[in-house]
Amino acid sequence: MAAKHEKGARPPVRPGILPQLIGYRLRLAQQALFRDFASSVGELSPGQAGILLLIEANPGIAQGRLAEAVHLDRSTMVGVADALETRRLIERRRGKDRRSNGLWLTADGRALSSRLRRRIERHERRFAARLSEAERAQLLSLLGKLVQ
Repeated sequence: MAAKHEKGARPPVRPGILPQLIGYRLRLAQQALFRDFASSVGELSPGQAGILLLIEANPGIAQGRLAEAVHLDRSTMVGVADALETRRLIERRRGKDRRSNGLWLTADGRALSSRLRRRIERHERRFAARLSEAERAQLLSLLGKLVQ
């Protein structure tokens, strides 16, 4: 006779082939990384933080060029830029050709970017502490191969 489960207890979910799939493992790793990012960095999502840091590194970058760099469609980039502008972290300035806007950090954006960079560095060190330095370098290299 099959063993009865305690009331409310459910058998574990069998993962099937999922653990052997790169995409599944990448997604689980991304979720763990994003949960840690949210709890330790906060203030902005990983995507918004990345865009803020890219604008800092590329002052005046055209919105369309930034969208290409982060692989977002232009309409999605408009929404992200609108959200950052509403928070007074960036400003749009008319580009040289008058058809495009350059994106610049505001004083608040520069201050937040500085704070975020420190928090992100701590988050990365803590999260990567699970790996040796050689493993971390190898992981970055392997991930780089997958996005080529």
